[in-house]
Formats: sequence, C-alpha cells, structure tokens
Amino acid sequence: MPKTASKDPAKPAEKPAPKTAPKPVAAKPAAKGDHIFLVDGSGYIFRAYHALPPLNRKSDGLQVNAVLGFCNMLWKLLRDMPDDNRPTHLAIVFDKSEITFRNKLYPDYKAHRPPAPDDLIPQFALIREAVRAFDLPCLEQAGFEADDLIATYARLASERGATTTIVSSDKDLMQLVTDKVLMYDTMKDRRIGRDEVIEKFGVPPEKVVEVQALAGDSTDNVPGVPGIGIKTAAQLIIEYGDLEQLLFRATEIKQPKRREALLENAEKARISRQLVLLDDKVELDVPLDDLAVHEPDARKLVAFLKAMEFTTLTRRVADYAQIDPANVEADPGNKSGASVFSPLPRRTSRRRPEMHRHRPQHRWRKPSRPARATTRTPTGEARRQRWPRLVAKRSARPASTARHTRRSAVSISSTPLSRARTTPAISRSRRCRNRSIRCRPSCPGWRSPWRLTTPPTSRSATGSPAVAPACSTQGSRPARSRPPTR
Repeated sequence: MPKTASKDPAKPAEKPAPKTAPKPVAAKPAAKGDHIFLVDGSGYIFRAYHALPPLNRKSDGLQVNAVLGFCNMLWKLLRDMPDDNRPTHLAIVFDKSEITFRNKLYPDYKAHRPPAPDDLIPQFALIREAVRAFDLPCLEQAGFEADDLIATYARLASERGATTTIVSSDKDLMQLVTDKVLMYDTMKDRRIGRDEVIEKFGVPPEKVVEVQALAGDSTDNVPGVPGIGIKTAAQLIIEYGDLEQLLFRATEIKQPKRREALLENAEKARISRQLVLLDDKVELDVPLDDLAVHEPDARKLVAFLKAMEFTTLTRRVADYAQIDPANVEADPGNKSGASVFSPLPRRTSRRRPEMHRHRPQHRWRKPSRPARATTRTPTGEARRQRWPRLVAKRSARPASTARHTRRSAVSISSTPLSRARTTPAISRSRRCRNRSIRCRPSCPGWRSPWRLTTPPTSRSATGSPAVAPACSTQGSRPARSRPPTR
C-alpha cells in the first residue's frame, strides 16, 4: 500500500503535495560569484547510447536506451553535485545541424563521419523532450555547433565575473579553459584545468588552437600538416610562438622533411586553424540571464518518465519529491509517440525473428548431418553381393598364399630364413597365459598376434630346426587355442 493511502477505505486518498512547489521561470542576471553549467548535450547522447544495451519500451517496442542513459546522467548531475558547487545557471547545448560555416570553408570537414545509427535517430527528439521535462533550457542554433554556443556563453560569463563549468571531455573545448572556465568529465569524475591541458597538449590552453592546426584531427577530418603530430607541433609552437610566425620562419627549420612539409602545406595549416578555432561571438537566441536554475515541476517530470516506462528513475524522482507516482498520469503525447513520430514495430531482440523463443514453430534448427558411411566389413551373403569379384579372387588363391598373413609356427619353420624375418615384430608388452612375466615368445602360452598350436621352433647355427625352450610354468596351465580370426 502506498504511504499516502488513507487507512479508512470509505475516505478517498488525498493527493500528496510535492516537496517544493515549482517556481515560475524568471531571468536572473549572471553576476560575480555565480556558477554557470554548460552541458555538451551531443556528447551526452552518444555516451548514453553506447553505455547501455538496446532497451525497448514494452508498450510499443520503441528503443529508448539513449533516452534512459541521458536522463540518468542528467539526474545524477543535478542531485549529486555538492552544495558548495551547485550551478546557478544551467543549460543543455545541442548541435542543430551538421552544416555550419566550417563546411563552407572546407567542404570535407566531418565529411567522412558515418550517419547516426538508425535506432538512435528517433531518440533525438525524445531527448529534447526529456530536457524540457527537467525544466532546463534546450539550446541549439542553425549554422553553429554546440561548441560555438558554449564558447560564447563562457565568454559572457567570464566578462561578468562568474565561473563556468563545461560538462564535457571533448578536447576541442580545452581551448576555452581559463582561471574562470573549467571542464568536468562526469564519466571519470575528473576536473580539467590548466595543468591537465598542458599535460595533454604540451602547451597552455591559449596555444591549443595552434597545436591542433599543425597536428590536425582525424575525427573531424581537419587536414593539418602531414607528418606532424601533437608532440612535434607543441615543440614548434613553444619555439616559434604561434602558427604564423612558424610558417614565416619555416626555412630556418633544420629538419628537411619537417621544413618541406610546412612549406608545402602552409595553406592547409591556416585553414585547419580556422576550423578548430571556436566562434565565441555568436548572436544568441537565448540570453545568458534566462539560464537561471529553478526547481523543476516534479509531476511533469514523473509523467514523462512514466510515459517512457523508466520504472527505477521514476521511483527515485518520486521519492525525492515525496509524491506517489500512482497518482500521476503518464504524458499521453510521449506515451503514444504521436507528438514525436509514428511508433515503431515492436522488436524484442536483435536476433532473427525465426530464433525468438515465443515462436517455437519458426525456431531455427541446425541442419542434421548425413549419416556417416560405416567402415565395418560385411560378411557372408552381404560380402558376396557387394564384392563378388574380390571374393572370387581370394577363394581362387592357393593355400600357401591365403589371406591369413600371420602364419603359424609350422609354416614359419618350413619357410626359408629370409622369409621368416619378414614376420611382423612381436610386442614385448604381452604376457604369458601361465602368468609368467618374464616369458619368452617361444612359450606356447605367450599371447602372440597369431594363435600357436604347437611349440615354436627356431633355427640353430647349422640351419636345422631346434625346439625353443619352453616357459617354466608351461605345465601349470594349458594353453588356449582359438581358430584364426577372419
């Protein structure tokens, strides 16, 4: 029974009030001492998508793993922040389009990037709905990247004396780090300041653009100068100051390959610098003062989470706001999906449909192998029917060349010595039938490959047959004789 239910069944249950009533959105001028949080929403989306396995909503099969990961990260950011570091202004910044002024400057900029996964594209709109459910500003402008908007807001906050924290780990944003601008990597719980930038690039933040212009960036298809990496670029910038001074004095470089690369690709280096340099003078559609943080409407957030069927996160938000989620109806727009896009067909697994457990009649089965051909030799009538010519040929052989190649002792004694040596070697691991361990092969009780019926003989030095010595236990137990094996 919920905590808010009435003990009297005749008395209806009262709806609990939220912990804090939602405050109206009011602009608060950013001033000295304020703390502005700027979240790189695009980086959050892809981190959430790759961090969680495919998750489908049970009602319609819509995949919502990126939405769930994004909401969890945003809730953790808002609630796990210490009291002395809580933001006064916060905004989520997204990329509105892939075509920006950089594509006009260099058409191959980010041209090699593959498109977003098909199951992630429908979640972009839902993630923006989630940001609005948290009552946070969702910022994006056509023709500019999210990094340009973050750079502009950070510059305006620094001019007013406020501190800025950029929630991202993108190396392109490290050029914005100053004494009042820091970066925060939520995945590693690591703050990136001036020392961390020097550790990564070898130069202070104000020189990061020069190093990136020389080294290029394969992720964004920034050309740079071939053959020059981060370490070499840092050494050159430290020695010559900046990119223009380096290109002007390129003939003074002693290394011939490095000198020729700079002289031949000077124009590429200048274009690369314009590509990696962030624009911090964007005409913003939403002013900085409108990013003031206020308490979100808990019922609106719970309604969205219930529509997305995020049970655990819904319970966390409801417990924090001290409301009963059963008394909050799911957002009908996000529940049906009509306000965003048409619902997708339900898909419970990435496996092929014929392998689904709930459809055993279409279950894929491994094809059975054909029966192996038997190697057993047929006997009797089957032998005569299968190999009549072979049977007739063997039956026509003389008795001296019969199929029994393992001759008896009598045939060995009557065979010349040269032919007797062709007898197969006798294993020494066999034992005598009389239980004698040290028994000779001449013993009639010895288990030889062939069955001895008479004592074996050997030839003496004169060539006459001689009877081999028998086992000492020969008379204790008679030797068993068996017919030849067919």
